[in-house]
Amino acid sequence: MAEIIIVPGNGGSGELHWQTRWEDANPKWQRLRPTDWNQPELDDWIAALDHAVGAARHPPLLVAHSLGCLLVAHWQQVSTTPVAGAFLVAVPNPEAQAFPVEAASFANPPRTQFRFPSLIVASADDPYGTVEYARGRASQWGGGIVEVGELGHINETSKLENWPQGKALFAAFAAGTAS
Repeated sequence: MAEIIIVPGNGGSGELHWQTRWEDANPKWQRLRPTDWNQPELDDWIAALDHAVGAARHPPLLVAHSLGCLLVAHWQQVSTTPVAGAFLVAVPNPEAQAFPVEAASFANPPRTQFRFPSLIVASADDPYGTVEYARGRASQWGGGIVEVGELGHINETSKLENWPQGKALFAAFAAGTAS
């Protein structure tokens, strides 16, 4: 399997988040390291992602959640560093009322097709982004979408633990990106 970079959202995905559990179970996986998880600045996060991807020996797969998905969208437009693909979970709508004000620099994500394969995983009752919004982004970004029912924001409050359904979706996506 390709190298994996975990790209959390605002707050950095705590100990009970599926991203952290997946990373703990796979010690070779790397995690994005921005300056501040709680006061996100787009330029800082772009630099952190570019550093992480550039340090990979082979084009990695990105496993992004929430604000991390918007980061991937912005980053892929300003960087030419190759990645194998992006698994994008719970894409938030920056125009939604629930969108965190401290993440305002992530607004207006590009609407152009990604330069690598992507798959959006969307929940029917995500308070940060509707399924319709996720479908629109999947279409604009040229990727696929899987709707997983009512899982909230697909984070620790969703009580998914290791999220086996997500692991299966990621494994299938990763297999499809293997060259």
